[in-house]
Amino acid sequence: MPSFPPEPQWIAAAVETPLMAILAWLLHSIRRSIAQAPEGAPPPVPPDLSQHEAALERTREDLSAFKMEVARTYVPLSLIRDVDNRLTTHLIRIEQKLDEATRAAHSTAAQVRVLAEDR
Repeated sequence: MPSFPPEPQWIAAAVETPLMAILAWLLHSIRRSIAQAPEGAPPPVPPDLSQHEAALERTREDLSAFKMEVARTYVPLSLIRDVDNRLTTHLIRIEQKLDEATRAAHSTAAQVRVLAEDR
């Protein structure tokens, strides 16, 4: 009787053969179940998206109402005024910096035009 050396190729073949048989059986059973499906059966209906959108909108409204309630109930008015003052101060500083940058850009552009006219 011939003896086969235990090489990796023989081991792989011994493992792959049953797996390929199982794969063939699965493909055959899937094809058979597709063929047995009723012809006139309607496809599955996807869920109604308008219901989901309405529920999402209600959730957003509830969340915004809760945020307003938290802001009214748990945050002192003095803290809100302090934050408002700080934000206003920062925005005014940013506006001043933008005005300075705009003025500098306009003066530079005017100087460039004058130099271009002189040439």
